[in-house]
Amino acid sequence: MPATALPSSGDTPDNEAGAGAVKTCDARGMAEIHRLFRAGFGESPGLVGGVADGDSGRADTVGDYLAMLSTALHAHHEGEDTMLWGRLERRAPSCAAHVARMKQQHAEMLVHLGELDARLPAWRGSGSATDAASVTAALAGINAALAVHLPDEETNIVPVMETVITPREVDALAEHGRKATPKGKMFIQLGTILAAQPDGGTDWQHEHLPAPVRLLWRLIGRPRYERYRAELVR
Repeated sequence: MPATALPSSGDTPDNEAGAGAVKTCDARGMAEIHRLFRAGFGESPGLVGGVADGDSGRADTVGDYLAMLSTALHAHHEGEDTMLWGRLERRAPSCAAHVARMKQQHAEMLVHLGELDARLPAWRGSGSATDAASVTAALAGINAALAVHLPDEETNIVPVMETVITPREVDALAEHGRKATPKGKMFIQLGTILAAQPDGGTDWQHEHLPAPVRLLWRLIGRPRYERYRAELVR
């Protein structure tokens, strides 16, 4: 059976998700970016625990990584809150209950992210075990929330996205996340995304990065990321 063609970029699909629904976009990128959050936040409690009491220099290195992850997750959820949920509610009314649950999960996640953001500066400046415990507690809340939210979204939201959201709208969501990358962290975040993919990012690079950017990554980005990573996990 031949594949159904996607609509030209910018089209607004009017079909609602259901049996036989036409695929309007490829939303695999949602699971790809989710791997970044699972891997990054998943290893973070161990990184924090590995900082000796009072080692503010090491705490600042690990804290910088946590701040990058927090910024990325804030931006990812902000994009969904402002650019996705309303469209799903209008175009796929039967998905309303799932969307309502996503909104609630985002609100709960925001509490934990806010706690992490509030606790990081003190720990980065002191390296104290007391401040580390507060950071670790915030990370525990984030990881527990991610364990519920990410599979729920991948199971119940992504399939609907792929029947009512356009390629241009998917690209806009991705661009929203890219724009939030902290200054000077482009290669670090890219390396973290690639490392989180099942094959180490080989397929992801060829799908998402044009050849000149892949060359730049190989010559400049990857060595920079590997130095950063070696310092982070030493």
